[in-house]
Amino acid sequence: MTLAHISLSSRALSDHDLTRLLHEDAPHGDLTTSSLGISGHPGQMTFRARGPQRLSCSEDAARLIELAGATILSVRPSGSTLADQDEILHAEGTAGALLLAWKVAQTLLEYTAGIASTTAALVAASRRPDGSGPLIACTRKTFPGTRALAARAVRDGGGIMHRLGLSETILLFPEHTPFTDLTTAISHLRAAAPEKRVVVEVGSLASAQQAVHAGADVLQLEKFSPPNVAEVTQWVSTHAPRCIVAAAGGITPDNAAAYAAAGADVLVTSWPYFAPPRDVSVSITAKASS
Repeated sequence: MTLAHISLSSRALSDHDLTRLLHEDAPHGDLTTSSLGISGHPGQMTFRARGPQRLSCSEDAARLIELAGATILSVRPSGSTLADQDEILHAEGTAGALLLAWKVAQTLLEYTAGIASTTAALVAASRRPDGSGPLIACTRKTFPGTRALAARAVRDGGGIMHRLGLSETILLFPEHTPFTDLTTAISHLRAAAPEKRVVVEVGSLASAQQAVHAGADVLQLEKFSPPNVAEVTQWVSTHAPRCIVAAAGGITPDNAAAYAAAGADVLVTSWPYFAPPRDVSVSITAKASS
């Protein structure tokens, strides 16, 4: 993909937010580059994957480089599966522009690739022998201020967001019920937001059965073992086949297959947010003046 301008629709962050990232790193300019007197020298910059990874937020990195004053000649789209040394993007511009954007763009790519790659690993690990499998849904437990990037990275890894925030999903926790009983709570939720599904977090088969009888649409099984998940899914298949079963808590690539085999429809996890960043190499070279 070669773009003169990276569209907002393909990015996680706006120009304002990307400019803020540049300003955070260089609030008063790049002291080293300006002191060397090389800011106006022409150069080129290439980003490459160092090791296999799932690419994310490449359009954001490219637009950030544009905002720093350089020109993007090529950028690989987010969601691409990369092999070692695959090129991610290539830019030309002055040394001042390239060096200003360099580390911010590199770090953005490395951290989001960590999330996307781990999400992709979870998706792959949860596939059943017939090719089916539960949805991988990531929670809202991102580091504060990074949710837009994390959500994009989850999507680029083949997952979905379980819950972007408190404003768009109904999830009834046990912590709500000291203030109202379960049946009354679900009745109020049905009346107040009739177009929304009611998700209820439960901690045992008995509480799952109680939630189903009270009218829950989705059961979120908190920290159930795979055998306990299977117990719930078997009961639900007989008594409430339209109810969705989501296993949550401690889901990793190492146990995703067991939870999928237990019959969960959705695996809810925060695991990708704690993944190590993937490695991205950057080469910056001088370019002869034309």
